[in-house]
Amino acid sequence: MPTRILPAGADPDAVRSLTTLLSQLPDAEPQPPVGDSTQLVDTLARLAAESVDELPEVVVVHERIGPVPALELIREVALRFPAVGVILVTTDAGPGLFSAAMDSGARGLVALPLSYEELASRVQAVAQWSTGVRRHLGHGASDALGGVGGTVVTVSGAKGGAGATLAAIQLALAAQASGRATALVDLDLQTGDIASYLDIQFRRSVVDLAAITDISPRVLADAVFRHDTGLALLLAPGEGERGEEVTDRAARQIVSALRSRYEVVVVDCGAQLSGAGAAVVEMADIALLVTTPDVIAVRAAKRTVRMWDRLQIRKAEETTVVVNRHTRSTEIQPALVQRITGTALARTAIPANFKELQAVVDAGRVHELDSRSTVKQALWGLAGELGLVRAAEGAAGHRGSGRGPGGFRRRKE
Repeated sequence: MPTRILPAGADPDAVRSLTTLLSQLPDAEPQPPVGDSTQLVDTLARLAAESVDELPEVVVVHERIGPVPALELIREVALRFPAVGVILVTTDAGPGLFSAAMDSGARGLVALPLSYEELASRVQAVAQWSTGVRRHLGHGASDALGGVGGTVVTVSGAKGGAGATLAAIQLALAAQASGRATALVDLDLQTGDIASYLDIQFRRSVVDLAAITDISPRVLADAVFRHDTGLALLLAPGEGERGEEVTDRAARQIVSALRSRYEVVVVDCGAQLSGAGAAVVEMADIALLVTTPDVIAVRAAKRTVRMWDRLQIRKAEETTVVVNRHTRSTEIQPALVQRITGTALARTAIPANFKELQAVVDAGRVHELDSRSTVKQALWGLAGELGLVRAAEGAAGHRGSGRGPGGFRRRKE
């Protein structure tokens, strides 16, 4: 059986040279190369969703891939696709990088300039390892390989006060209430308010995980606050200045660890872009941008979308705008917001009805919002539209189908 090899790198000449050499290996079947980290993870997730047998045995990552650094990308691939062997191609084949690559989950290292003999030997060894792992998993391979982790949803505000935090909390509550294990993360590191909205006192925060390179289930459990609703909460630090300790790398590792333990991970990224927030928006399956239907907020949403695109965080068409405080009488309607921003648009708009919210917001008990509330009904309806709630037995949109009613899942397109 031929060995399927997926090359990944940002330098077209380097990837072309790598693909040519791979095609000369015996029993090798190079796949069309991917040009960046997002495309690689999305490709593997799409293949895993179709059938675990479609996954390549070997992925070869060039050191100059981006925007996610190579070692961090390898860590994510190893975590989400544990029987796919990853080889790093690098100009620095010294013991320091070798050790770091192995710690990240790579199965091999090949030095540049490429040598046919070295590449052939390493690909053969990694392919045998991958085949052995899959054979050992047997009938459990579908769960091990197809379980690419939970759905990560980021909720960002076009500007402060747009309603991102309330939306994030209610989306998480809806997912948890439907029977899906759900984590809610406050990544608005300087001004996060989830703890205030839920009236809780906490000792640990996301900062406690920032310096840990290998986040074990026990370490993660120690940092998470278990709410009465069943939600697992990872909160912003009480001292806002400590938010700087959460780097983009730490954020990726933390969210990847949560994704491996929970079916749904909702992340409140606030309205200010930090390195940590940018990293999580880039890796998210669904990126929501909450705006209100007024000129200032819609302009802010457009600026945010353009900034994400310039920084290669996320393309406009991969971002979904949610219109909050919507009324039929307002001059700016959701369809106009979509045209202005160039994004996808959630079919569900959140109505303007602060009177329903005022009592629970002031009390810090937004989880007790009345089920008859039109705001709650809309937000829980949005959760259903995004595929975050567990569907009835036998219905489309069950876990593993990768398709929510709105079709927003980025990695399963």
